[in-house]
Amino acid sequence: MSFTVLSRRRFVGLLAGTLLFAACGSDPDTGKPATTEPVVAETTAPADTTAPAEGDTAGKESVAERIVSLSATATEMLYAIGAQDQIVAVDNFSNYPQEAADFATKIDAFEPSVEAISELDPTVVLLTYDPGDLQAQLEKLDIQVWFGAAAATLDDTYKQITELGDLTGKADEATALVDSMKTEIEETITSMELPDAPVSYYYELDNTFYSVTSNTFVGQLMSRFMLQNVADTAEAGNDYPQLSAESIVSSNPQMIFLADTKCCEQSAETVAARAGWDVIDAVKNGNVVELDDDIASRWGPRVVDLVKVVADAVTKYMTSAKG
Repeated sequence: MSFTVLSRRRFVGLLAGTLLFAACGSDPDTGKPATTEPVVAETTAPADTTAPAEGDTAGKESVAERIVSLSATATEMLYAIGAQDQIVAVDNFSNYPQEAADFATKIDAFEPSVEAISELDPTVVLLTYDPGDLQAQLEKLDIQVWFGAAAATLDDTYKQITELGDLTGKADEATALVDSMKTEIEETITSMELPDAPVSYYYELDNTFYSVTSNTFVGQLMSRFMLQNVADTAEAGNDYPQLSAESIVSSNPQMIFLADTKCCEQSAETVAARAGWDVIDAVKNGNVVELDDDIASRWGPRVVDLVKVVADAVTKYMTSAKG
């Protein structure tokens, strides 16, 4: 997905408003987030955006045969468990795999049309957040709703995959996917050499310096690699703080992760060209890591890919530090 600046900032606002990757034990997009994945004035979710409990449904049937997915993460999960033939529409951010990106029927994730959805005669509609009173409107039409809120932990990701497996009649496939993800993630982390001491890092959501703390889904994954987040002390009580360029430079992170390579066209080169950033250790030593925005802002099956990218980056950092 290539966000427009407005869409990206709106997405970051949803992140800050508890919709994606909220605090662990205390979380996308999402996202999220992110994930993820809003104008600066919209740095919190609207007051009337109240998310039902994860996995909530209305009028649940045994197998969902006609699915409308308004969640890019859920769409990825459906394809990963082999339930793609049951999808009748996806949201405009569902772009993976390619079949989802090419899907003929797309619905605006931020302003979905209830009429357009109902005309598809769906068995179930999948949501990550509720734009306005969409869930209530769908329930009035006796349309089932499944709600997969932004994951706070990997266990939340596994739970959602399992729920979608039950919902679609793909329980065995979902179990196999979860087992595979667990194995790959643990093998990736346990098979590498981790730093002996914490390594500081800055994680960039967009080029206005929104970031995440260690309390987020992404932050927890980073902590598994002995990485220490420079944003943790930025703003008490806010796990998606907007940092200043000056504070980032003064914190001198040893690694920088860019989750805005698509939306904001950021790269190791653009970071190095920022005024004063050439003195940062991560820039001087070539430890600016370019991430795929979508993978970094979703909590679905491609979390495994994110873990592997971080593992490779940490290994590279340690090699250069020794050298």
